[in-house]
Amino acid sequence: MPRTVQARLDERAEDDLALLRGEVSTDSEAIRLALRECAARRRRRSALREEARLASQDPEDLAEARRIREDMDAVAAPWPEA
Repeated sequence: MPRTVQARLDERAEDDLALLRGEVSTDSEAIRLALRECAARRRRRSALREEARLASQDPEDLAEARRIREDMDAVAAPWPEA
């Protein structure tokens, strides 16, 4: 059974809702769209954080990153002294 949620919207939230209403036909659809998009973005961020955590613990990956930095330093233009 669908759940009903109530919220008090401030001016910014009203503006955001109006923007979303341009894509859908009802407030409910706009709010569901916003929830789905926000949840998807958070899932991606969590996945990226986990990938970065795993990479930071991988000795082979760390060694490769070190080699790339050394290669980039070797071909970089000299940094001017101030």
